Amino acid sequence: MAEILHVEVVYALRDDVSCVSLTLASGSTLGQAIEASGLLQKFTGIDLDRNRVGIFGKLYPLDHVLSDGDRVEIYRPLLVDPKESRRRRAAKKAKHEKSSRTAKQSHSPSQS
Repeated sequence: MAEILHVEVVYALRDDVSCVSLTLASGSTLGQAIEASGLLQKFTGIDLDRNRVGIFGKLYPLDHVLSDGDRVEIYRPLLVDPKESRRRRAAKKAKHEKSSRTAKQSHSPSQS
């Protein structure tokens, strides 16, 4: 008698999360779970050559064998590099702080 696995496959968009619970045969892979979930047909923008996938926040290849209770996750590609985003925020904050200091200095009373 073949063992069975209970897994979930999750794909999250900005405003929507789809979660599909599946029962699969023991030895099933991450890729097989994604195929069985129907999410590739529902969300045609998912490209497994481009989208990363994982289990509970850790990246795994599509041929990774699943364990009972795994949550398979399909990750959206990043629109902005996180390092670049932090650089932009830091530069914006530094510019704001500099302009605030300049404004305070120009409005302070002169000492004679």
